[in-house]
Amino acid sequence: MQQTDTAPQSVTMPKLNRETIVNIAVMAILLALPLWASSIGEDYYVNLASLITIFAIAGVGLNFAIGQGGMVSFGHAAFFGIGGYTTGIAAFHSFEETLFMAMPFAISGTNQMLIIWIVAMVLCGLAALAIGAISLRTEGVYFIMITLAFAQMIYYFAISWPTYGGEDGLSIYLRNELPLVDAESALTFFLVCFILLLGAIFVSARLSGSRFGAALGTARMNETRLATSGIDPFPIKLTGFVISAMITGLAGALFAELNGFVGPSMLSWHRSGEIMVFVILGGVGRLYGPVIGAALFVLLETYIGEWTEHWQLLLGFALLGVVLFARGGVMGLIAGRARHD
Repeated sequence: MQQTDTAPQSVTMPKLNRETIVNIAVMAILLALPLWASSIGEDYYVNLASLITIFAIAGVGLNFAIGQGGMVSFGHAAFFGIGGYTTGIAAFHSFEETLFMAMPFAISGTNQMLIIWIVAMVLCGLAALAIGAISLRTEGVYFIMITLAFAQMIYYFAISWPTYGGEDGLSIYLRNELPLVDAESALTFFLVCFILLLGAIFVSARLSGSRFGAALGTARMNETRLATSGIDPFPIKLTGFVISAMITGLAGALFAELNGFVGPSMLSWHRSGEIMVFVILGGVGRLYGPVIGAALFVLLETYIGEWTEHWQLLLGFALLGVVLFARGGVMGLIAGRARHD
């Protein structure tokens, strides 16, 4: 029997490896638990899931800088706080019906989340552009310390700004509005945060897989090799740093909405350390690692914190164990070593 000369072509299916299954399971649990909690009227757990999701967004931002670009920033609280203060200041002027600035042109407050998010991300991008332009001329421990120094400068600036509460912070009396949805609903706000988390992960993944991501990864491993190929590493790393800051700033804006309050603690070095803990616990460079890291952090703080005020001791042991025995973080323990194919 004569065979046809056109053999059936194999269909290329997306690889469903172990890490992908873990990623899907993590996101499914994060989505399912608040839905269940809302169905039984337990908004407390819905808000807890929102907090995990917001911290995860901040972790995704820092993870892009560290995992893809090798930029170990200890000043990302600056961007988290700028995002928060943008929300607080916009809401303050909207509530008071006053102008933020009258000259050279009038800028009023707003209670529209979409506008606030865009402004927050732009301001964080501009701040990161200035900080990165100086900080990225150093490396190693000097880069860590100079980013910390910039964050502390912004922290003390916020404390000395009495118009917006100074050390006492600023209350947001009414949650800002989002078109077509009821942002006051705990479940709706969680779903908004969840969608933004998916968006942040998607952007991070697409950029990491792009030519820009490849150049950033090469700059992390060997800047000289990248320079000899005709690409200047400095603007590549600066762009990566700015993108990382903008994602973290968005998380700060959501955090202020969730708590109805913004204060200098959002800008402190403690917050920078916490965001770094999310990344290290979950797994540096693992796309969904910050989600696991943020979840572990919030759950330890919430449940162990009720039992003892020394819950951070357990967090320290967990972090020590991850650093010594699980270089890939908790994601590495569950999903195995990272795949680069």
